[in-house]
Amino acid sequence: MHIETERKFLVNDDSYKEMETECHRLTQGYICREKGRTVRVRLWDDRAYLTIKGAGSASGMSRYEWEKEISAEDAADLFRLCREGFIDKTRHIVPYGGKIFEVDEFHGENSGLTVAEIELGSEDETFSRPPWLGKEVTGDRRYYNSMLVISPYSDWASE
Repeated sequence: MHIETERKFLVNDDSYKEMETECHRLTQGYICREKGRTVRVRLWDDRAYLTIKGAGSASGMSRYEWEKEISAEDAADLFRLCREGFIDKTRHIVPYGGKIFEVDEFHGENSGLTVAEIELGSEDETFSRPPWLGKEVTGDRRYYNSMLVISPYSDWASE
C-alpha cells in the first residue's frame, strides 16, 4: 500500500492559471467517510477510480492510500452506493519549482474555495512556495473533501 504525503494550502488569487499545464473536471462521492478511513469513487474527465484512504499521521500530512482505475460503468454503479452529497471541482495542474501543485477550484456548495496540494516524498521535504500560495490548512479536517460533502464551504466560510 502506498503512503501519500501531501500538504494543503489555501490559494490567494487565480494567477496560478497562467502557469497551469493541464485542467480536469472531477466529480467524486463517498461510499464510506468515517474517521480513519474513506472509500471514494471519482470520475476524472472520462476516467474513473476507486480509492481507499486510511488514517492520517498526527500532522495530517501522511496516510495510506490505495487507488485503482475502474470502468466508467462500474463508477456509475458505485456512485449509486455513495452517501448523500458529491464534490464537484476543476483541478489545475501547476508546475512550480520542480514540483507539481494540484489546485482544486470547487463548484456548487463549495464554490469560492480554492486549495492547492503538493505531494512530497517525506513530511520534512522542502519546496519553493509560489506567490499565489496562501495559508496552510494541512490537517484541518474542514478542508478534507470527505468533510466538504457534509459541511460545505458555503456553510462555514463566513464564520
